[in-house]
Amino acid sequence: MLEIFFAVFFFALSSTITPGPNNVMMMSSGVNYGVKASLPHWLGICLGFPAMVLIVGLGFGVVFERFPNLHQLIKVLGTLYLLWLAWRIASQTPKSIEAGKRKPMSFWQAVLFQWVNGKAWVMATSAVAAFTSVNGQTFWEVLAITLTFLLVSFPCVGLWLVAGASLRRLLTNETVHRVFNILMGLLLVLAVIPVLEDLWHYYFLSV
Repeated sequence: MLEIFFAVFFFALSSTITPGPNNVMMMSSGVNYGVKASLPHWLGICLGFPAMVLIVGLGFGVVFERFPNLHQLIKVLGTLYLLWLAWRIASQTPKSIEAGKRKPMSFWQAVLFQWVNGKAWVMATSAVAAFTSVNGQTFWEVLAITLTFLLVSFPCVGLWLVAGASLRRLLTNETVHRVFNILMGLLLVLAVIPVLEDLWHYYFLSV
């Protein structure tokens, strides 16, 4: 039992702290808006993703097994949304932020974002598939996985927010600030590439 706990913990830790759409956007928000303004976004990720794990683990994934086209549709819409977010991040300027034309993601936006985040889907389904059994204890196993992600999300995602806020003090030059935002936008595009490859294989190579 202890071995399973450590396995789940290290899986949750490594998958949560590594770069992905949530963390790239969190760092970008820290740079552009600071820690205080980004707290709703941070809480939305830290509570929204474990909630997604719980819902998927308790059977929502069965819906996608029966209707795979629905899952693919969500992937397509999610990818388009992520690409739009990448453009939005890359096009941000310090002046537009100061003028209030751009705002950080809200709590509920961050919660709902998990459902169109390709990496979140991979993490949730992989964790449930790998660390649950068929011995009738699925509910408690899914609950344990959910609580583990809840435990690691706050510090892991928080590190990206604090790192972004720390960089904010260094990016006082507007040109450097804009270059940083462009790089964050490109990183978000790179995070979408695995999903694009999956969609390519599904729609074009599986025919």
